[in-house]
Amino acid sequence: MMRIITFKDRSVPVYFKQEGTASVELLHHKLYEMELDFSFRKKWKRIKSVEMVRDVAIFQYNDGTKLYLEVS
Repeated sequence: MMRIITFKDRSVPVYFKQEGTASVELLHHKLYEMELDFSFRKKWKRIKSVEMVRDVAIFQYNDGTKLYLEVS
């Protein structure tokens, strides 16, 4: 499944399995916690998509690299 998440005026698709809807909510809360983290906000501008695997968000950049973030 897919859901669009918006953070700092930028929308990014979040891909997750059907049972992972709670993980997407955890991701939304984690992004709210990291709102004042300027290095993360700088990285967020280059993110192409997010994949949720259990309690881990995998941010995929435009150049193909990945950033792993635990959301629990």
